[in-house]
Amino acid sequence: MKILVTGGAGFIGSAFIRKILDETKFHILNVDKLSYAGNLSNIPYPESDNYKFLELDIANYETISGAIKTFKPTRIINFAAESHVDRSINDSKHFIDTNIIGTYNILEIIRKNPALCATKDFMFHHISTDEVYGDIGFNDKPPSEDSPYNPSSPYSATKASSDMLVKAWHRTYGIPTVISNCTNNYGPYQYPEKLIPVIILNALHKKKIPIYGNGKQIRDWIHVDDHVDGLTKIIEKGKSGNSYNFGGHNQIQNIEVAQKICKILNAEELSANFNYESLIEHVSDRPGHDLRYDLDTSKSMQELGWKPEVDFNDGLRLTVKWFLSNSGWWKDLYR
Repeated sequence: MKILVTGGAGFIGSAFIRKILDETKFHILNVDKLSYAGNLSNIPYPESDNYKFLELDIANYETISGAIKTFKPTRIINFAAESHVDRSINDSKHFIDTNIIGTYNILEIIRKNPALCATKDFMFHHISTDEVYGDIGFNDKPPSEDSPYNPSSPYSATKASSDMLVKAWHRTYGIPTVISNCTNNYGPYQYPEKLIPVIILNALHKKKIPIYGNGKQIRDWIHVDDHVDGLTKIIEKGKSGNSYNFGGHNQIQNIEVAQKICKILNAEELSANFNYESLIEHVSDRPGHDLRYDLDTSKSMQELGWKPEVDFNDGLRLTVKWFLSNSGWWKDLYR
């Protein structure tokens, strides 16, 4: 198996590469433009016969085309994406370039090189998000793979657009494709702009912990290791033209996530007589903030034999401890 991974220096892509290099003899070509969230230290392996890295931007047709034609992958897994909702609200251009144009480029390169699709087991696997399904009510059933898309933010709109391109190129041109949608990931090596790292690192620096609005927005959380386990199951059993949902079955309010992290830090007794929960501060809500996300994962569980294994409380505790023990990784990233 020869896997071309786009965005492999990011949080989820690097977790996938670490798992593949640890557990298989697959050949990996990691391509990443090394934007602010891309970090090669996420992959503590030297280049070898099994692992190579190329710095390039999938929004540049010529460079990604050259990489694909030279490597001749049996699988392309597209993690490359701008993914932070706040950034998309402030400036959506990069999201359109990477998430839409970048995905289009890869699909077109595959279409124009039919020898790729003739390779045994070739598949283009596009990584997406639960946010494409949009906001759901507190009592609504979670979306399945057949649920309609209803994105709310510029970020989720660009991801929905790229998903639709993948579906269209599969149906119109017969390109072997699969899409996976996941809920909120957490774990080691997550860039410090995301909710859980922000809470942990602000608390460690005794800065205010900002929580949008009343903090009662609900998210489902999946440990990144459970997510990448699902992605490897798709390599083994995924069927072309299908979508698969992955979630951790952990519905929890944002304010509760902050409180749990503060309790873990309080138990560590890092600072005498200091209560980290005193740092929590409610701030003005984000424009168009969705109240709840969730996913129906029954298809992935039944067809792929996958299920989440990491209990959220245990995973959160281990994540906090990882950040406590790895300040060398985040000290230059945290602002």
